Amino acid sequence: MLFITAWQSMQRIAGQRMLPLLVCLLAATGGTPVAHAGERPLKGGSIKPAVLYHNYCSVCHGDRGDGNSRARNSLVPPPRDFTRASELTRETMVAIVTGGKPGTAMTAWKTQLEAPEIEAVVDYVRTTFMQVALDPRLQRGRSLYAQNCMVCHGDHGQGASGSAGGLVPPRDFTTPQARVELTRERMISSVTHGRANTAMAAFAARLPAPDIEAVVDYVRASLMLPASDAISGTSAHAGRSGPPDSGNPMEQPFQNGLQGNATRGERTYMSGCATCHGPKGDGKGPRAYFINPKPRNFIDPAFRASFNRPAIYTAVSDGRLGAEMPAWSKVLDHQEIADVSEFVFQRFVRQPPVAKGPARGAGH
Repeated sequence: MLFITAWQSMQRIAGQRMLPLLVCLLAATGGTPVAHAGERPLKGGSIKPAVLYHNYCSVCHGDRGDGNSRARNSLVPPPRDFTRASELTRETMVAIVTGGKPGTAMTAWKTQLEAPEIEAVVDYVRTTFMQVALDPRLQRGRSLYAQNCMVCHGDHGQGASGSAGGLVPPRDFTTPQARVELTRERMISSVTHGRANTAMAAFAARLPAPDIEAVVDYVRASLMLPASDAISGTSAHAGRSGPPDSGNPMEQPFQNGLQGNATRGERTYMSGCATCHGPKGDGKGPRAYFINPKPRNFIDPAFRASFNRPAIYTAVSDGRLGAEMPAWSKVLDHQEIADVSEFVFQRFVRQPPVAKGPARGAGH
């Protein structure tokens, strides 16, 4: 039902430009995951492996490739966790995707995907999710993360809630903002020297430089969600102009010189976003009661402190896997996404609503 309401909202905005979305039937409903034949995820004839994985595979294998999906508890045996599947060769994976795997919910995709597409999605899985399983150095990074970092940053890099002694809370590596803001060099520096006014301690005296690099590379390979901007055909990092750490990060412009129009964006927001996020941006739209996880609260201080224009653009464009937030890049063009992102930034991030007190002379 939630999918239908999201679909209806997108249809209301997109009209005839709606691209067909690939709908997977979960095993929980009595079927194996299938995609409708003829609904191609390709644009201009080019193969986009991230699109293929998102539309055909993530419903079972999860957006992290670790098998942690909504379908997991309904599938026996559970979906493969690619992050620990070091025994899988490329040839084996191509054969399984092509012909399926008897005794499991893994269906044959040879009638849905062409051979080059199957090879492309297999290579995407190997380079995106299997790096740790195939690289002993990253496996050491995973062990170091568990020993030194997990207590603050969480088992999936999601960070801890609240702050320690009034300090800035640990970084959530899974956010679009983290993908935009954190370069490898910055992360190595932070682990080595710590970060002032945060709970991030310096590890230079505890870990040698190769170990620091290994744990940083593990975080980047496994915990920072792959930039699904490959789905929208853009680069998340391109959302910034100039060096990653230059200027005020909250005032970074949109990618490729895009200029958002908040007036146009307001119309889009009120017709397609307010039903979930609320007219006031507080996440309390009329559908919010039925949605879990809850829609984003744009006036929450944590959101306002971490989401600049590029991060909002990425979130709108890519959607939120594992939630009811659809990928609007399937419906809106780059300018329209910039417009609604500019509205959210101007209305809720830069100038959040001010609570109005009782009118002068009013009663108690």
